[in-house]
Amino acid sequence: MSRPSQPKPTPADHNGVSVIQSQAHASSSSSSLPAAVAGLQQVPQLVPANSSAGGGKALPPSKMKKPPADKDSEEYRQRRERNNLAVKKSRMRSKQKAMDTQQRVNELKEENERLEAKIKLLSKELSVLKDLFLEHAHNLADNVQPPAGADGSSPAPNNTSANGQ
Repeated sequence: MSRPSQPKPTPADHNGVSVIQSQAHASSSSSSLPAAVAGLQQVPQLVPANSSAGGGKALPPSKMKKPPADKDSEEYRQRRERNNLAVKKSRMRSKQKAMDTQQRVNELKEENERLEAKIKLLSKELSVLKDLFLEHAHNLADNVQPPAGADGSSPAPNNTSANGQ
């Protein structure tokens, strides 16, 4: 069974990509390739229309140049309207995000001020408590009688049973 040969390259379509189909002859006399490989050769292959540009990679559809639409056409008007709505929506989202960020900054500033005031209050309280503690410790030291020994060592326990008296 043989298939008619297909044209090798087709002219470039509007996206700048040519489709090349390999020629496959499935007859037993002209092909020594298995049928599965011959089937794979019939798959269209995409190649750039301008092969002299180099790179060998086809551009994604979003990067390809589209033919300019007539500015009076309904399609152009609809695309512009959709684009204008998308831009408007994007700008609104951007403004809302900026407002949310500013609100968060203000909330954090207020919280920071409250925390700083609390730090000052707690620092004053700590200072007062330290002064009270030091005063109390000083009073305790004044109320204690000096030791009986002249050398400043602690006095011996006043235990009569240990001395035997």
